[in-house]
Amino acid sequence: MKLTIGSRESRLAVIQAELVMDAIARAHPEIELQLLTMKTTGDRILDRPLDKIGGKGLFVRELDAALREGRADLSVHSCKDLPMDLPPDLPLAAFTRREDPRDALVLPLGTAELRGPIGCSSLRRRLQLKELFPDIETAPIRGNVLTRLRKLDSGEYGALVLAAAGLKRLGLEGRISRYFSVEEILPAAGQGILAVQRRAGLDSSVLECLRERNAEDCALAERAFVRALDGGCSSPVAAHAVTEDGVITITGLYVDGAERMSRDHVSGPRSQGEELARELARRMKEAAVCREK
Repeated sequence: MKLTIGSRESRLAVIQAELVMDAIARAHPEIELQLLTMKTTGDRILDRPLDKIGGKGLFVRELDAALREGRADLSVHSCKDLPMDLPPDLPLAAFTRREDPRDALVLPLGTAELRGPIGCSSLRRRLQLKELFPDIETAPIRGNVLTRLRKLDSGEYGALVLAAAGLKRLGLEGRISRYFSVEEILPAAGQGILAVQRRAGLDSSVLECLRERNAEDCALAERAFVRALDGGCSSPVAAHAVTEDGVITITGLYVDGAERMSRDHVSGPRSQGEELARELARRMKEAAVCREK
């Protein structure tokens, strides 16, 4: 049996695909594995904000086409970068163990003082940073992690906020100046988790070696919260879930039309995570509507 794994061609994306391939190889040494990398539309267009050019779907369009055309059997994604609505013919087949879900602050090499602008790629981060550092401006930034670090060290930015998981997978944990707790900056839904998508008709039993139940329950609940609020790449909606002893606790971030942030959480049986997340989303949206009246 041979499996071809599709991936974006950035260094981080390739490392993440290789983590998945290594896990499959250990569990199924009889399977021949091949990596197929490609530059996506989102990787090519770097001079405009993501929400102005089509959103997160631009990072999966070419990978989806490879699955549909049979050029790839699986594709590997950072779960946080996946669109909330996925085509039914390309289901998510596995979620891997979660790496550190936190956001991290990175300063220029040789610098110990935080100054602006802080480069960050999402409105979610910018609004929460404004709450933490009201006197320091933020600025949008595009490009993969290594590109952003080059822009930082060349003086274009005074600091960056990046996902700790990506820095750790790249072996760049030493660049982290501080971690933001999930109470300080609520992560994007699925942050730190890898999602594996498969083509229609593929026997997904070989992917059992990848599945991690805790990550799966958290990812599905977090994505359900964001989906219930119509959250996308331009939305500051965020969610983070944890499980313990059969209980899942989901914390959500909601921002109303006036960019007022609210946070709330809900706990219940982990088997009902998606339902609980949708109920939390409804409750927070209703509370925001009441505040506006």
